[in-house]
Amino acid sequence: MNPFDLTGRLAVVTGCRRGIGLAIADGLAAAGADVVGVSASLEASGSEVAERVTAHGRSFVPYRADLADRAAVRDLTTWLAGRERPVDILVNNAGTIRRAPAAEHTDADWDHVLEVDLNAPFMLAREVGRDMLRRGAGKIIFTASMLSFQGGVTVPGYAAAKSGIAGLTRALANEWAPHGVNVNAIAPGYIATDNTQALRDQPERNRSILERIPAGRWGRPGDLAGVAVFLASDAAAYVHGTVIPVDGGWLAR
Repeated sequence: MNPFDLTGRLAVVTGCRRGIGLAIADGLAAAGADVVGVSASLEASGSEVAERVTAHGRSFVPYRADLADRAAVRDLTTWLAGRERPVDILVNNAGTIRRAPAAEHTDADWDHVLEVDLNAPFMLAREVGRDMLRRGAGKIIFTASMLSFQGGVTVPGYAAAKSGIAGLTRALANEWAPHGVNVNAIAPGYIATDNTQALRDQPERNRSILERIPAGRWGRPGDLAGVAVFLASDAAAYVHGTVIPVDGGWLAR
């Protein structure tokens, strides 16, 4: 049997409309998973993620939710709990970033980033994970960051949230590993997405980043798909509480 085969499993991917979430949804579908896609601006039909998932012969169900709104997150978890099929794989990928020097970082920016990047992932993991614990099986994958290891510059809310994601990954794994639920995280390096456009638009900053990456290029969203499939699969049955960097060698430098 192929330990990477996800046929018959249902994956929920937040932040699926573009970038890393889109690539992960595509990769999971290619491995056999059906997908529920969640995004604040997800189209009811005709989205790129829907087209990619269904092109693999898998089903796609869209769900629009603003993860900065706790009521919307609660509605999402209630909707998932009421569906006939249980969630086998939860990919907590949705995120946001606000850039400003720490002395000018507003309460509103701090609260918004923490709500989307840390609070919503915890709420989703708690509610979906509760059912996984009852069934004795499930995979939860968080999207961490290089700033789960480093402090960054002018992004204090994001650095705090992503450091929190690394700690949450380990905390949940400590409790849930004995019950058959795998909790892990992927830490993308510098990936060419909307969140990093501001960095790529600064010639000096762009050059300094590339000089430190041994692979010599910015990452692509698709570079994350294989690791997501691994962590979602039976091949990772004994992998718990890890934060796996996919960074072109950034941390090694």
